[in-house]
Amino acid sequence: MERYDYKTQRLFVESDLQKDAVISLEKSHANYLLNVLRMKERAEILLFNGRQGEWLGEITNARRKACDIVLLRCTRQQPAPSELVYLFAPLKKGRLDYMVQKAVEMGAGTLQPVITAHTQFTKLNLNRLRANVIEAAEQCGILSVASLNEPVKLDDLLADWDNTRTIIYCDEATQNDETAKRLRDLKGKKLAVLIGPEGGFSDAERQRLRKMDCVLPISLGPRILRADTAAVAALALVQANAGDW
Repeated sequence: MERYDYKTQRLFVESDLQKDAVISLEKSHANYLLNVLRMKERAEILLFNGRQGEWLGEITNARRKACDIVLLRCTRQQPAPSELVYLFAPLKKGRLDYMVQKAVEMGAGTLQPVITAHTQFTKLNLNRLRANVIEAAEQCGILSVASLNEPVKLDDLLADWDNTRTIIYCDEATQNDETAKRLRDLKGKKLAVLIGPEGGFSDAERQRLRKMDCVLPISLGPRILRADTAAVAALALVQANAGDW
């Protein structure tokens, strides 16, 4: 694995990246580097776009609120995107921001908001969530930026589900002492992790999920966890036993 440079500032850009390319930063990015971080002409920075790996660049042509980046060399090649899908019922803003950031840090490759019977917050600011996805990738050395889908109702999601992908369904009503073993049996397979809303799943939703052959109900222990905490616990459990840890 290529070594991650955690000391150099990283920035996500939409531009194509190649040797000797000159990237003109948008105003907000340039202002952040020059006026917030106080970076100077010829300072080094790492750029990535989720497609062409990570590149070391140098600040040039710095003005008050504008600058260019000259790309010097590729520092890390672009990895294959994560196939882990994270299905979640939206929460209120602050906790949702946290949950999205942690899901990205934990290796989710696709984020799919799911509207359930007890979901309290159904209107999402996808631009805000996308910003959280990018911020988490910038801070944690992630090169494959997770995709963020439009919200979908749980019934519609399940009706169109690819049965070759196992849904790891976190349900406080489940009692299973062999969770780790059952997850290890899924190593190398396509997976999704489903976390419900603060009020839990309805009885009808539980019944439907449990009738599906591609669903694996698991317990996250003897305590009731908040949804954002459950997200971190579930993704850690899955990545440690069936994922890339």
